[in-house]
Amino acid sequence: MRILIVKLSSLGDVVQAMPVVSDLRAALPQARIDWVVEESFAPLVECVVGVERVLRFAGRRWRKSWLDAATRAERSAFYTALRAVEYDAVLDIQGLIKSGMVARQARISAQGFRATYGNRSEECGYEWPTRFFANRLVPMPRRVHAVQRYRVLAAGALGYELKTPPVYQLRVERPAPVRAVVLAHGTTRPDNEWPQAHWAAIGQRLAADGFAVWLPHASDAELRLATALATAIGPKARVWPRLSLAGVLREMAAATGVIGVDSGLSHMAVALDLLHVQIFSYPRAWRAGPVGHAHQVPVGGERAPSVDEVWAAWQGVLAVAPRPVPA
Repeated sequence: MRILIVKLSSLGDVVQAMPVVSDLRAALPQARIDWVVEESFAPLVECVVGVERVLRFAGRRWRKSWLDAATRAERSAFYTALRAVEYDAVLDIQGLIKSGMVARQARISAQGFRATYGNRSEECGYEWPTRFFANRLVPMPRRVHAVQRYRVLAAGALGYELKTPPVYQLRVERPAPVRAVVLAHGTTRPDNEWPQAHWAAIGQRLAADGFAVWLPHASDAELRLATALATAIGPKARVWPRLSLAGVLREMAAATGVIGVDSGLSHMAVALDLLHVQIFSYPRAWRAGPVGHAHQVPVGGERAPSVDEVWAAWQGVLAVAPRPVPA
């Protein structure tokens, strides 16, 4: 059986969709699985065990020069590659018009089908016209965690039951663990930010407890914040160079854990099975927070949590760490 997953973006959502692959491999061991994703996130999907072919979609870049000859040639090459394989199931687990249009272009077998969501779920992206690109609609709970929503769609479309918590299987080199914590402070949502003074305070507490503090960044603004935090935290802090997503994944894999806002990097921490405290400054933890493991917890929600609340959550995950914490 040949299955195509269409999940184009964004970073956190792509990571949270990864357990679908483990589910498919467990339920349908002979299945061959491909994935269409935005080109910037392709290196992460290429790390997922069980994904055979990653098709790089450049929609964000193509929109900037839609009619240019080079762009038209790239689009043509992409759709040629997409149609080179016949699929028995095409799963649009994004549920938007743009993903539905891509799924519609995939070639299906005589008994094949395209599936997507049958209805909207609370706080989840969904555009109803995508229903017209699919011939199998899977009903969704009105309130459902993002990871479970992706899993329920695939299970409902292909007729298997979900019997385990979500499983992430990544091909990532695992260096010897280091007593270090990544502060994933970056976010594109202003309502998701945590105050700079809070980050500095939590970093100082980590340093006093013997942890190195690692500070990633993905923009000039994040670099300025990371630099300011490193100055406030002291010699235990290190600002990473600007890294690719694959590079961030490799560096993060060596850490003891991650404290971060609701962001792609926090979801990567969950996928790597690190100790993790995920900070919410608005009531969305029920939809996007870590689930299924005592060493990965959300904190906050109705309001931004205090430094003491985040520190208590960190102490809690340390106490139940599934692996020894480096001295």
